[in-house]
Amino acid sequence: MIVYRARDFHDMSRKAANILSAQVILKPSCVLGLATGSSPIGVYAQLIEWYKKGDIDFSEVRTINLDEYRGLSANDEKSYRYFMNVNYFEHINIRPENTFVPNGLERDADKECIRYEELIRSLGGIDMQLLGLGHNGHIGFNEPGAAFEAYTHCVTLTDSTREANKRFFGSKDEVPTQAYTMGIKTIMQSRRIVVIVSGGSKAEMVKRALFGPITPEVPASALQLHNNVTLVGDAAALALIYSKRAF
Repeated sequence: MIVYRARDFHDMSRKAANILSAQVILKPSCVLGLATGSSPIGVYAQLIEWYKKGDIDFSEVRTINLDEYRGLSANDEKSYRYFMNVNYFEHINIRPENTFVPNGLERDADKECIRYEELIRSLGGIDMQLLGLGHNGHIGFNEPGAAFEAYTHCVTLTDSTREANKRFFGSKDEVPTQAYTMGIKTIMQSRRIVVIVSGGSKAEMVKRALFGPITPEVPASALQLHNNVTLVGDAAALALIYSKRAF
């Protein structure tokens, strides 16, 4: 595992954006696995800035997102498709038909999960997957106890995850109870994984997930089994591990 220690959220975002931009430059037609939420906002903002300066071209890039709330349409302001459009895709020259997010309105969960896995395979797999890290160790919507061998599936969200995400909705009751998510095995089949983490509230989970026992109770701990993981965190998030490592 490669670990980059950043000063703060902005520095973390810039360092992570450098890694993603290098992937695009080296392989213009690469497949990027993308995440939503607060953690990657700064990464996307930095990539947009570099695009507007003419430093990076996304015209051949394909993207595939980790997850989507079940029951929300692509036009719903709370959906992850809407999030990606507003915060990233609409500001760069990526082709809309090359951006993929699970279909939250598909009622047949098995059908949608099979479709999404087949889509990933048809793209040739994911070259680089961007991940955030949940306070309970979840990656994507893979909650504690999730099977490491799971592919894309429909998950019932825990109370803690719905509580954490209510800031995007207004109240916990408005947060959907289910979501489609890439499974841990799907994520682990990515050729390279980049984990971004910021803030002291994540410090204990960083230590447990990436440097503690490998267990389904901490889904992100499975990343220790991958041979190409890069962790980019700010000083607060890495406070419990940075003194033991060289940066």
